[in-house]
Formats: sequence, structure tokens, C-alpha cells
Amino acid sequence: MLCHPEPHPAVNYALRNVKSRFTPGDRVTYTYTGSPLGAYSTHFVLPARHLIHLPDDITFETAASCTMRGLTAAYLLRRIHNCRAGDSVLIHAAAGGVGLILVQWAKHLGLTVIGTVSSKEKAEAARSAGADHVILYRQEDTAARVRDITNGAGVPVVLDGVGADTYQAPLDSLARRGLLVCFGTASGPVPAIRAMDLAIRGSLFVTRPALADYIADPQERDELAAELFGHIATGRISVDVQRTYPLADAARAHEDLESGSFVGAGILIPG
Repeated sequence: MLCHPEPHPAVNYALRNVKSRFTPGDRVTYTYTGSPLGAYSTHFVLPARHLIHLPDDITFETAASCTMRGLTAAYLLRRIHNCRAGDSVLIHAAAGGVGLILVQWAKHLGLTVIGTVSSKEKAEAARSAGADHVILYRQEDTAARVRDITNGAGVPVVLDGVGADTYQAPLDSLARRGLLVCFGTASGPVPAIRAMDLAIRGSLFVTRPALADYIADPQERDELAAELFGHIATGRISVDVQRTYPLADAARAHEDLESGSFVGAGILIPG
């Protein structure tokens, strides 16, 4: 089910600052959408068509930590599924960089948020972000908890950025004709899912979207970015940079990320 909802009022805030052309000194951000890689550089030449204007009240540190993650959350909640106030949603890795933005944005949309996390520390972070229910997926039966929370109905949509380690529980957590959104592969690619498995679980849907296809149109990209930055600027979404690393320590940053100890976002700083 695809939907293109009317822009949130937050869009109007930031679209006033969006520029179709750039001049020297403009503050910009970007995320990879088929453009050359280069984020691990102190200087980078990039075609202007890939740039996103950065409003004055969004810091470079915030932009570095949330442009890709925030735009991912934006298309997941504003383009993939017609989220209605009062609906429930299951968010895997609810204390990660994308997860914390998803939790806050989903609550702003009036959704009941069920989040899964891997530790008690992350459970607290998810609750602080607004999650209504938190499941320690390594210790609890996720599907059973979801059924208990929803009085047996299941959730209409699951947002799963983990992949191989968690895909089975979301299938068993969905309501009839529910949608599983596999948007990430933190633990590896999702194994093949048989069509009949979807049928016997209630005529389920599965999609594997990619950010690049939701920001390929510059106008749509600017609308999503405007809504994201509008929520951040007005405090509806908080982006907390938990860790910063000098660029020379990029390897250590990756090691920390792969360890699963990260709560929120970390960024690399030139120098």
C-alpha cells in the first residue's frame, strides 16, 4: 500500500529555506543516492543536484547524524504505509540511530509504538523516546508479546532494519493483511520468504525498499527533508549525537557500531 500524504505543517517551515540553486557559503548536507562516495574525506566535490539545503537552525553535527537516518525514517512513515493515528507499529532496533527517530516520529503521528531492543540500556532509551511498549527480543518471544499487547490482533505494519536475525518474529507479529518492511540488513540479508508462508499467516505483504528510490525525485527529497528538519527545529524530534570520533579513528567507530553497544548516533569529525 503506497500513500503520498499531504505535507505536514513542518514542511512549510523548512521549504521556505529550500534553495533550487546554491551559492558559495551555503550550508548543505547530502546522503548517498548513487552519487560518488566520499563521506570519509575532509574535502569532497559533489554535483549540486545531490545537495540538500541545511536550515540555519540545524547544526552540521545534527545534519551529519540524521540526514540519511532521518530521510530513511521519513520515507518509511510518510510513503510506505498509510499510518493512521491509533494504529500500532512494531519497530525493530528501536534504540538505534534510525529507530529513535522512528519512535519519536511515530508517536507524533499518534501511533502506538512497540519497540524491540537488545539490552536494558537500550530499552530505557526507547522508552525515553516515547515507545509505549519495549521488548527485549533476545530474552522474550517477540511475536507472543506483540499478540498480548494487541489483544491477539497483531500489528498492521512492522519496520525491520535488522534483517536475518529478526525477520521471522515480524511475520508472526503481523495482523491479517499486514505489511513487513525490511529496510535494513544489520544482521545480514533476510532469507527468501515463500509466498505460501505469507498466505497462511493472513495474506501478508513484504517489501524491501531503498532510500535512493524515495529521494530520486529532487522535489520529493526536499519535501521529506523539509519535514524532517522542521520536526527537529521545533523539538518534536530530538537527535542526540552520542559519540564523536576523529576521522582518523573511523575503524574504531566501526568496531563500536558492530559491537551492538551503540545507543543513538555517532559521527566522524575531520581532524
